[in-house]
Amino acid sequence: MVVEVGYAQGWDPEARMPWQPISVGEARERDAAGLPYAVVYRAAGREAPLEVRLVSWRDHYVGLWVYDAQGRRTYELDMRLLDDPARLLRRHTVGWTYTGPETAEFDEACPRITVELFPDGRGRRTEEPQGKGGGSYGTVPSVRDDERWMDRPVFGEWPLLSAQVHGLTEQPVFEIAEAADDRSGPAPATCWRPPRPAQPGPITELFRPGVRVTDGHHPEMTVVEPRRIGTLRVPSGLLAVSGPDGDDGDGPHITVPVPPGEYGLEEAQARYAYHCEWERSQVTRTDTLAVRVLVSDVPAATWEMALRPDDDPRLLRENEIFGFSTDGATGCFADAGAWEPLLALFEKGLIEGDPDLDPGVYEDLDDSMYLLRTRDRVSGGELVAFATTGDGTHPVWVGRSEAGEVVGVAVLVEGMPELLPESGTAADA
Repeated sequence: MVVEVGYAQGWDPEARMPWQPISVGEARERDAAGLPYAVVYRAAGREAPLEVRLVSWRDHYVGLWVYDAQGRRTYELDMRLLDDPARLLRRHTVGWTYTGPETAEFDEACPRITVELFPDGRGRRTEEPQGKGGGSYGTVPSVRDDERWMDRPVFGEWPLLSAQVHGLTEQPVFEIAEAADDRSGPAPATCWRPPRPAQPGPITELFRPGVRVTDGHHPEMTVVEPRRIGTLRVPSGLLAVSGPDGDDGDGPHITVPVPPGEYGLEEAQARYAYHCEWERSQVTRTDTLAVRVLVSDVPAATWEMALRPDDDPRLLRENEIFGFSTDGATGCFADAGAWEPLLALFEKGLIEGDPDLDPGVYEDLDDSMYLLRTRDRVSGGELVAFATTGDGTHPVWVGRSEAGEVVGVAVLVEGMPELLPESGTAADA
């Protein structure tokens, strides 16, 4: 069987067409430079591609999308290049089983199997026999080392990885397609790009009065002056950000080095109006969007996701995060140097409800997303717990100055709001 191999700068999954076709020589140059490119495998007489390989070595990523005769994606493989340059981790796979030729691509009723693998041997296999919403069950996959890892082929020597899926019993013969001459025009909005972890978004703007945002539930919210809720003492110079209810005995989830000192605690808030059915009138409400430790008055030039020592951002898929975990919709800022005694006081006060705690070491906070404060008498370190809107994992964002110094550490209590155009701009006209 003859399989035509074409190269392009990108792939448009909506149109199922390559974007800006390039020659094999140009593709080889992009491969060596780590730049993104796509490889499309086609068979004569078949409109849909057999498979599309998406490569971006600078992002440590190789993707494989397999298509059926109807042009639907039936299998997706996400591979990652980690510390060993000679092999790729099969990080994530998902396969869809379409119930008929007319079933739409990614129909939620389609049965699917997802497998997540990690380099340390962990993994999870999830089956959804009735599709999304129809129930699922997960197991730990039994995977051999050669199933977890794939040898990295050199450029131009990749096999047709979907040959078995398409029922090919003989080794295909590859022919290089000629690149089209017309390469004009910008990339379509639907064009593939390498997966990116969650991005910080407009965190600075959430603490800037007058900025307009939307949280997806309310079409327009206006940021008000940040609310100051006391201070936090960090004499050890190591700020902890963690879920106090999920301590695993290894200390706080996230730590950020800061100069020893006492720092302001703030809430980013936004005001909005809505029609209240209960009061049958327009009501104005102010909600908290984020909490932060203000380390310096110097503006943050950049924001980055805080990582634990074992967190590897090369493993993150689109919009995935690392952060602290909570089973009680609670996080905290604390002095990591006094983590154990501070956490013990938290448990005695909030969880056990000990009425005999000295007000000098335990204090309830009212009318705020900040819930309580504990103090370690020996070191002077403090812990302040705050509420989130749900359980799970919450990213921690570290703001840095132009010089790279930490100026703030923030946690969003829910999702990242979206900026709206400034009043008086052309978008408002």
